Amino acid sequence: MEPVGPARGLNLGTRRAGESQGYHCPTVEDQGGRARRPGRRPSGRTMAQNLYGPRVRMGNWNEDVYLEEELMRDFLEKREQGKLLLQRNQELRESLLRQMPLSVSQDGFVRYGDRVMLVSPDHPAREEAGVFQRGDLSLCMTPDELTVQLIGRITVPCGLTAAPARLPVGRNTFVLLSSGRDATGQPLRYGEDFCLGITGGFEDKMLYLSSNHKTLLRSSKKSWLQEVYLTDEASHLNLWQATFLEPQLRLEYEGSPVHANKKLVLYHRYTNRALVAHRNLFLRTYFGKEVEVAAHTYLDSQRVEKPKNVWLLVTASPRDDEATMLDVAKPRAEDTRAVEQAMGLGPQ
Repeated sequence: MEPVGPARGLNLGTRRAGESQGYHCPTVEDQGGRARRPGRRPSGRTMAQNLYGPRVRMGNWNEDVYLEEELMRDFLEKREQGKLLLQRNQELRESLLRQMPLSVSQDGFVRYGDRVMLVSPDHPAREEAGVFQRGDLSLCMTPDELTVQLIGRITVPCGLTAAPARLPVGRNTFVLLSSGRDATGQPLRYGEDFCLGITGGFEDKMLYLSSNHKTLLRSSKKSWLQEVYLTDEASHLNLWQATFLEPQLRLEYEGSPVHANKKLVLYHRYTNRALVAHRNLFLRTYFGKEVEVAAHTYLDSQRVEKPKNVWLLVTASPRDDEATMLDVAKPRAEDTRAVEQAMGLGPQ
């Protein structure tokens, strides 16, 4: 009989002892030349070293290659056609800063169809506190900087600012347009409705100077007054009137031709607010730091518009060495800077 109990355990112990004395399981050599037991898998590191290399392509590599080629072809095609965002931004900037010719006034009056600059003449600071922008400031088209960077074109409504630019360029050259009838070549008259259009240096675009009553959602950025903007829609919001500067002589000059390069006040026909340049309120624009423009009438104690509401319709100079009439030296009788210095209003 086969022993049971301790004898069986003794045999097991003898077998384990025999195995420890040199009875090993058979081994095989793997691909790396190392011995391993049969049925044992090679490690993951060994598989990675044997199966993967620099030339192994994973995933949808073929689709990725075709996608990169398609993107490159699309980029080259847009670059040849000038449709890249960088190229459109550069083209827009060149158009806005392109020098434009102004009209020359032969008889001292402005006419419909003339190209003029709207300039706020220099005046000293009075009740304004803080930094004050001096010098002649021209009304300029100012597109939104973020929109230009993302889209690369002018969108409406477009903003307006006043900048110290004395040369006529695409962003500050306006065209005098009649309302409701073709009056090209006829003189503009005080108290008559007219429009101010601007092309921005483009030939196929016309934007109109407009304004409307302020609301909770629509007002000027700094002063929170009535906003002035540019739009491509012709309506009653585009109408303006030129008013003679002296209040006591306005009835007498009603219906008379508007003088070129003379001070006047521009009133919005629909809201009866005057165009104003806030020289103490600055805005960060696509072209740098410029001042805010709005529609609001500022009156002094004698019910006369303050200098911030005064504008000029500047024309070109007939001389070849001077671009505009701003560059022409004023006669002593018209130069008020010496009087302002004597009264302590201007810089000493």
